[in-house]
Amino acid sequence: MPSHFAAGADCDTKHTRAETFMKRFIDWFNNLYPVWLVSLATAAFFWPPLMLWFTGPWIFWSLALSMLGMGLTLSVADFRNIARMPGSVALGFASQYTLMPLTGWAVATALQLESSVAVGIILVASCPGGMASNMISYLAGADVALSVVLTLASTLLSFVFTPLWCGALAGRYVPVDALGMCLSALEMVVAPVVLGVLIRWKLPRTADKIGACGPTIAVIAFTLVSGGIVAASAESIAGSFGKLALAATLLHICGFALGYAATKLLRYSERVARTVSIEVGMQNGGMASVLARQHFPTMPLAAAAAVFSGVIQNIIGGLLASCWKSRTTGER
Repeated sequence: MPSHFAAGADCDTKHTRAETFMKRFIDWFNNLYPVWLVSLATAAFFWPPLMLWFTGPWIFWSLALSMLGMGLTLSVADFRNIARMPGSVALGFASQYTLMPLTGWAVATALQLESSVAVGIILVASCPGGMASNMISYLAGADVALSVVLTLASTLLSFVFTPLWCGALAGRYVPVDALGMCLSALEMVVAPVVLGVLIRWKLPRTADKIGACGPTIAVIAFTLVSGGIVAASAESIAGSFGKLALAATLLHICGFALGYAATKLLRYSERVARTVSIEVGMQNGGMASVLARQHFPTMPLAAAAAVFSGVIQNIIGGLLASCWKSRTTGER
């Protein structure tokens, strides 16, 4: 074999190895999302100057960028899947926007939370499913395609349902600008997702190149957003740590349990039950924290509650996924 062919083959082998290593590293990094989230939030709590710079426009554009990344990973086939599993999608969507908001209100009422914490818990409960739910569904042996469709559907309609539930439930504590919240959700969540979908439709190769970084961008963005909010609210968090942790833990345990129970009650399969449970139990904490900062600026604990929620739901979701993964569904 001529030397230049051998050199070319060797170069291709090294390139393939580098790509494989990079893919494994990215997967490893993304799967440790809860670790990065908890680590940076803890560091920001004990040393706020570390993340005090990450505020204002940084928080807004980080969330918008991560939503764009989500849109870039979606295709027309994902929308077609909605028509292929209407019952499962309808059940998951209805559970997301009924069970969870009402659970948030029930937790706030039962624990007699102060107004700022109650608003934050209700806001989190009224948000759509987060992208982390797709990863947890994969780890739990659930239906990843259904999880993606449910996240997509709840996100695209969040500009209607999130302000609606916040106005009805959080409005009992403080005045809620439902219209302003609707516009905020459109700007930082819906519009970037739609833009990402359009780019994939018109420029699929470009979307493939950029979209491959989408999950990693989301991991970094949500981690930084959480660190910034914790740093800005460190003093308030210290005074209400117990109630914040208890409220967030109860909210998500109930969300996971109710989502699973409702699906099983209607005789859906184990895979669907796991998927709906995860989708109901895991909210878009990044969206909740940004909305809290924008619309309840005098209530730092509202945003802090969203951050606590993001940490707690990932821990519970991870433990649940590990438990379910060891118990096969017997389905394909």
